[in-house]
Amino acid sequence: MRIMLTLIGLALAGPVAAQTYAIHAGTLIDPARGTVERDQVVLVADGRIKSIAPQPELPVGATHIDLSREWLMPGLIDAHTHLTLTEVVGGSAPFESFYILESTAYRALRGLHNAAGVLAAGFTTVRDVGNAGDYAMDDVRRAIDAGWYQGPTIITSGKIIAPFGGQSHGIPPEQGAFWKYEYLDADGPAEIRKAVRVNLYHGAGVIKLVLDNNRYHYSVEEIRAAVDEAHHAGVPVSVHVFGGEAADNAIEAGVDSIEHGFFLTDAQLTRLRDKGIVLVSTDFPRAHLDIIGTSGGILPPPEVLAPKIIDRLRRAHRLGVHLVFGSDTVMEVAGRSRADLMLDYLAVWRAAGVPPAEVLKSMTSEAAKLLRVAGERGHIAVGAAADLIAMPADPLADTESLRRIDFVMKDGHIVRQGPAAPRP
Repeated sequence: MRIMLTLIGLALAGPVAAQTYAIHAGTLIDPARGTVERDQVVLVADGRIKSIAPQPELPVGATHIDLSREWLMPGLIDAHTHLTLTEVVGGSAPFESFYILESTAYRALRGLHNAAGVLAAGFTTVRDVGNAGDYAMDDVRRAIDAGWYQGPTIITSGKIIAPFGGQSHGIPPEQGAFWKYEYLDADGPAEIRKAVRVNLYHGAGVIKLVLDNNRYHYSVEEIRAAVDEAHHAGVPVSVHVFGGEAADNAIEAGVDSIEHGFFLTDAQLTRLRDKGIVLVSTDFPRAHLDIIGTSGGILPPPEVLAPKIIDRLRRAHRLGVHLVFGSDTVMEVAGRSRADLMLDYLAVWRAAGVPPAEVLKSMTSEAAKLLRVAGERGHIAVGAAADLIAMPADPLADTESLRRIDFVMKDGHIVRQGPAAPRP
């Protein structure tokens, strides 16, 4: 534990120059290729994987890392995070209470704290999809990219683009449109194109739309405007949508991913598969739903939503939809880290019958494709970034092994090397 805390402390002080490492992996898992290899040495230099072989010729001065009793694999990816947001749980707190009393600076500090925590747990890349005040997460990303702090690779969306009102409901007119602290109101193709450009200006690597949190939703024409504008900038489009006509419009418009999709029909899931649209399924465990309730009116009641989530994931897997792991964890529980809560979602994948090998793909190579970082991350190959994790148990036998990660390397820097933290 002391070693782990020391390394995390060094991470917060900023990375040192990458060394050359020879990592002896007892078992090497590459979900992208579906391969498992024994007794491999992964040579890492200048932040990248230089070679993978059983008995390579090692350069002078390489530091040996003995993971001969461990399972080594690519770092994990979560494609749906809100690292600066924490819900006010319990009672009937309105959604707006989650952000209205917090400054952007405070939100950025929370985001940085959570970023360091999820990296230490093995999430080397995240896609943070809004609810970050006035671009707080973009500044967290810049600080990490500048080397001021160690953290995961972060893909940001900027502010969520929504029809008038964001995700708020029934705010009295005299209160003003304070939801613009979190959202960009955009109605009609011209306003949507402008909103996309605003987020691109601030460094967005994905554009996120909210479709069905009010009685009105975007048309196919409006969504296509966002897709066209974003794709011309080389950036994908994700949409928050549960189902119904709004989901039909998103599918028809050719978005890159559906976030949530809790009420998608088999016909809609089939169209997702046929059009190559990814489902980032955000599969809340029932225990989480019992804590957050309706999330300030955003979600259906837990007793309605929990079985729908498992059924939808089971059907999506059976129909061959491209699945990517995304947690959407936004709550705090005493004695548990945000990363630990993120890993709770794996239980839903098991309940839906998704095999561990496919779960690992959804958390690595499939997620990397969606985030458009597949050339760099999400797989183990010569030339790829050295984002690596290891654990003393086989995740292909049981994905709960991911809770026991005790080695994390990010871009060739050791973030953590020591026992996994015990789970309360």
